[in-house]
Amino acid sequence: MTALSQQRAKAPDWWRGAAIYQIYPRSFADSNGDGIGDLPGITGKLDYVASLGVDGIWLSPVFPSPMKDFGYDVSDYCGVDPIFGTLDDFDALIARAHALNLKVIIDQVYAHTSDQHAWFEESRSGRENPKADWYVWADAKADGSPPTNWQSVFGGPAWTWDGRRRQYYLHNFLSSQPQLNVHAEAVQQALLSAAQFWLDRGVDGFRVDAINFAMHDLEMRDNPPAPDTGAIRTRPFDYQLKIYNQSHADIPRFIERLRALTDRYGAKFTVAEVGGDDAEREMKLFTQDDSRFNSAYGFDFLYAPALKPQVVAEVMAGWPDTPGMGWPSWAFENHDAPRAISRWAAPEERQAFGMVKMLLLTCLRGNIFLYYGEELGLTQVDIPFDKLQDPEAIANWPLTLSRDGARTPMPWAADAPSLGFGAAEPWLPVGDDHAALAVDRQEADGASMLAVTRRLLALRKATPALRWGSLEIVEATGDLLVLRRVHGEQAILCAFNLGSAAMQWTAMHPEGLRVVESVNGATLNGLPGYGGIVIEEPRPEARAEI
Repeated sequence: MTALSQQRAKAPDWWRGAAIYQIYPRSFADSNGDGIGDLPGITGKLDYVASLGVDGIWLSPVFPSPMKDFGYDVSDYCGVDPIFGTLDDFDALIARAHALNLKVIIDQVYAHTSDQHAWFEESRSGRENPKADWYVWADAKADGSPPTNWQSVFGGPAWTWDGRRRQYYLHNFLSSQPQLNVHAEAVQQALLSAAQFWLDRGVDGFRVDAINFAMHDLEMRDNPPAPDTGAIRTRPFDYQLKIYNQSHADIPRFIERLRALTDRYGAKFTVAEVGGDDAEREMKLFTQDDSRFNSAYGFDFLYAPALKPQVVAEVMAGWPDTPGMGWPSWAFENHDAPRAISRWAAPEERQAFGMVKMLLLTCLRGNIFLYYGEELGLTQVDIPFDKLQDPEAIANWPLTLSRDGARTPMPWAADAPSLGFGAAEPWLPVGDDHAALAVDRQEADGASMLAVTRRLLALRKATPALRWGSLEIVEATGDLLVLRRVHGEQAILCAFNLGSAAMQWTAMHPEGLRVVESVNGATLNGLPGYGGIVIEEPRPEARAEI
């Protein structure tokens, strides 16, 4: 048992090893019949969320926004967009969640704002106003071209000309999402004040969006070309190594200021979203020691083409239980990635695969995030072009898979209009196969994906080794993955068959082993296709005798 594990055994933080349920507010529950989910709709469904056995919820943005990127283009950091409700509705949600012992984590978007934010409107009005340097402005090159070769994630140059200032402004995403100059002290202070606004309202922490884009290279150097790996590149962004428009060395200093603020409020949780070419290094840097983020949210599984033992082993090996190492967070699905069950399993195998996938997620070391509907086994929906809302998919059609397909309405009632999401036609179409997966159908089936998810989350919460323990890769060959989780004197062996063909696998030294969970018919003597089993090993003295 490491010194770090001994420390956590005494008083683990509430968030360490927690299961967090991500809610995409537009798509969860529509209470007022306008076709868009809202805060009262979420509040009305919190009893259901609590029944899953999760520790908290993460709300994607509900701030005022022109919704060109559906809330990630913030026009006011300290308010609620009217389509979602009011600040009073937000307060009611917090109160109900806390009454149900659910923590509430909200998004914070510090890399950019909407071009309709009052800060940007002032900044673009001239070069001498008090907020002139709150965004990233630069003069054109001598030939009138943009200051650098940096490219936007959503396609095209990351610079847009503004005639009022006769300068270019930077935007790493949409041109309507101008980049904040987080190098500026005044900007940092304004962002910290916004965080304090929500902490004062009772939120339990933040998921910080795109934090590795928060600062740019002040020398405005061009990015070098990325080597050609043979993979299809659908955006100019993919042709560069993003050295100078993200991952700036000063970002951790701002993170430390944010962490110092949240620490003043007690047991709060901060998790960074970190994607990109250098994600693992940045995740570790941003969670280093106890002065930065509590955790980092990686993309390792969100875009993986297959869930294979070798992938899991490689990712887990990067986060050992050693002093100074940060605490990771994992997700198989979110609002930006295709539904995993559609990515990783054939249609006829999705139910079985969904169960072993959920078992694996609950056995990983770190925090785990479930995306709304993942507990139902929701599939990716094919959204026709004329109904697309996702700006990235529209701009790069048909090569970029729409994020809309993972943002469709939550199916609450199989036989209700819009599957019980609301009274009006929803903002995105419901999935053709989602009625059979609706909550009311699965509530009546003790063997459903929903029932199994509740069982597995209860197991994780009740098992210290799964929630807090170290992780050892025992085997990762072919379709077989075997993990050992250890915390104190408790040792848990977890075996998974991530393929469709049955395999002969026998637990070593079966004497004294106790099966605590099994999916798809797995036993101590064999793993059917997509079988998984969790076994408690004997206490140390008993293991020595065996």
